[in-house]
Amino acid sequence: MLESLPPEEARRNAVHAVWTFPAILGSSFVVAWGAEAAQFYVSQGLALALLAWIQVLPEFAVEAVIAWHRDIALMTANFTGALRLLTGLGWPVIWLVFAIARRARGEPGFWAAIDLDDEHSIEIVGLVPALGYFGWIIGKGSLELVDSAVLLAIYVAYLVVLNRVPAREAEHFEDLGVVPRAIMNLPGRRRSLTIVAMFLGGAMLLYLTVGPFLTSMVGIATTIGISQFVFVQWVAPFLSEFPEFVSTSNWARSRGKAGMALMNMASSNINQWTVLAAMIPIAYCLSLGRVAAIPMVEHRGELILTLLQSVLGVLLLANLRFHAFEALGLFLLWFVQFLMPGWRSQVTWVYAAWIALELIIAVFRPGRLRAFQVFPRVLRGATPDMD
Repeated sequence: MLESLPPEEARRNAVHAVWTFPAILGSSFVVAWGAEAAQFYVSQGLALALLAWIQVLPEFAVEAVIAWHRDIALMTANFTGALRLLTGLGWPVIWLVFAIARRARGEPGFWAAIDLDDEHSIEIVGLVPALGYFGWIIGKGSLELVDSAVLLAIYVAYLVVLNRVPAREAEHFEDLGVVPRAIMNLPGRRRSLTIVAMFLGGAMLLYLTVGPFLTSMVGIATTIGISQFVFVQWVAPFLSEFPEFVSTSNWARSRGKAGMALMNMASSNINQWTVLAAMIPIAYCLSLGRVAAIPMVEHRGELILTLLQSVLGVLLLANLRFHAFEALGLFLLWFVQFLMPGWRSQVTWVYAAWIALELIIAVFRPGRLRAFQVFPRVLRGATPDMD
């Protein structure tokens, strides 16, 4: 289904984007609205993690279909594109919305940093095991069912840790968007049924749309003469994750919620490095009808670039502050590779150099890795303020 198409067939498939693109976007919003309302039915300590997982469900659906068709190039494109979009565009957008909202409220310091709570060290430190293990996957050049088991275990451990820390405030009712707020205003039974209906309806729309959606993307890429890899790498993740950008931006403009918005996206990063990556070999082997390793050597450069971006993200948040220049730097590096895919190698080296600089700074400024220092205290339920 995802192979190159003759020009006439590619044009016919491209026309289907008229309905498949809005359908994917619509299903994503339906699932996201249901998730925002459903967070009030789970324990507060797990609210953001579960909300983030449900929000990226459309991304999982797209990746599962690609993996089922065993298109290794496109599964790599969609996986890496989604992760780079979250960190390279999503995190900077949160800072920008935060800064604009502060200016609108008349607060001083447009270039102020987003301050994170000590409890947010859970998400920051939680990225490290997933990134470390994925470094091993890249090194051996294959993705296997054994890796799926390890990645899922890492995610379960992350949820267990979240459940151990004191309850953290989830989103307030008044901070909800228009649709989730309308759902929460319904009587109890109707509210629950509506949330269930949104999940089922969104899932059904995804199921019916995701195949034609991918076919239409391949058709567009073939028709306009650009790489299918590049097109799938940026367009599919943007459409499937756009609702998450909307909900986190809504939090970022609320007073005191920018850190929570940033951590919601960090949780999505963890989900995709673990659960999404773990799903790929499972779908691949089920489609193939036997156990097999997915060869990743050919796409090692794409994976290294994505891994280094996430490692840099961890280091930038490790002092529990997200500065304006850090948001701008992440965005510029993402924008360069978006506009000029041929510069990915150069961008990889820039990420590596920035990581090295942050590690050198950490040697002379111990507070640069504050998240790792307070993490044990958070687990013990003590989160004292530190200068």
